[in-house]
Amino acid sequence: MNTPSSPNAALPIIHLLSSGGFYGAERMLLDHCLATPGQHQVLFLDAPAQLIERFREAGVDAQGCAGLGALLGHLRQRRAERPLINTHNFKGLLFGWVGASLLRLPLVITQHGFTPRSRKQKFYTWLSLQLCRTASVDRVVCVAESIAVLHRQASVQAEKLQVIPNGLPAAVAQQTLQAENPRWLAGYVGRLSSEKGPDLFLDALIPLCHQHPQLDAVMLGDGPEREALQARIDAAGLQQRIRLPGYQNDMRHWWQRLDALVISSRTEGTPMILLEAMQTGVPVVAFAVGGIPDVLEHRHNGLLAAPTDSTALGRQLDTLLSDSGLARRLRDNAKRTQQDRYDLKALAERWSQLYIRTAREARA
Repeated sequence: MNTPSSPNAALPIIHLLSSGGFYGAERMLLDHCLATPGQHQVLFLDAPAQLIERFREAGVDAQGCAGLGALLGHLRQRRAERPLINTHNFKGLLFGWVGASLLRLPLVITQHGFTPRSRKQKFYTWLSLQLCRTASVDRVVCVAESIAVLHRQASVQAEKLQVIPNGLPAAVAQQTLQAENPRWLAGYVGRLSSEKGPDLFLDALIPLCHQHPQLDAVMLGDGPEREALQARIDAAGLQQRIRLPGYQNDMRHWWQRLDALVISSRTEGTPMILLEAMQTGVPVVAFAVGGIPDVLEHRHNGLLAAPTDSTALGRQLDTLLSDSGLARRLRDNAKRTQQDRYDLKALAERWSQLYIRTAREARA
């Protein structure tokens, strides 16, 4: 993670976030810590013990941090090192802002995306944007241009903003796809909650499964909508063809089986699962939300549908199901796109330079 030759190998970076499990932002952060020079420490403001252990097993200094008082005590102990704080969600941003303001430490905000569906979430989004305008925040890094647009509209200073998309390490890319199977498998991968649109996935897949006897589907993940989703599947008589195996710690087996990844999210940043599918050669059908249209060009390296239009999403999946030549072209072009534009090594260098510049300016 740190090498003596790295220009900022001694720069201490403290990441702050709260988390319920190993999802896209957590995957991004773990890869980021392993690839970007610096002395990274991850403080989980609340998280399951197994998540903290997963980071530790990968070689990242990870700890639980019980509340704002504990965080401030930790930051005071390390104040002489002048650590840079990098936050990763609303609670991390709020606590990090307080710590950076009180102790005058450099502060970088990573904005992975917003889910402003409830009043509480809308308030969090508004407050997050307002805090980004304050002098305590040195940099705001958005993982997609659509997220940066929201900050510009909120009058966050342009010189603070930078777009650095998520990326993947090249080592993950070597996967061997299985031979063609007479049955066809479409997959949903993500938390079973409203912002990820599992209900919209079923809106598209249930009619298609009735139309195509050879089509099966799998929904990989867990969350509050699981029981309602299972009830819909049962009512449609498709419990043997649309399955919910739960959360998956390792996707390698599924990447070898899936014929398409369907992203039915209502809101997104730059989804890690999208990049993984591109890297492993699984064609993607998705709603054109958030940073997804920044990554996918329709009929070049993926298929896009208008946001929340499940009928259109189903039509695109039907097209993929019916055209093996198109599937091959999308797969090949997607692999090239991921390698050329979303390679972690190149993106980590951009992060490294941002950290160096931010720390230098804070010392001036």
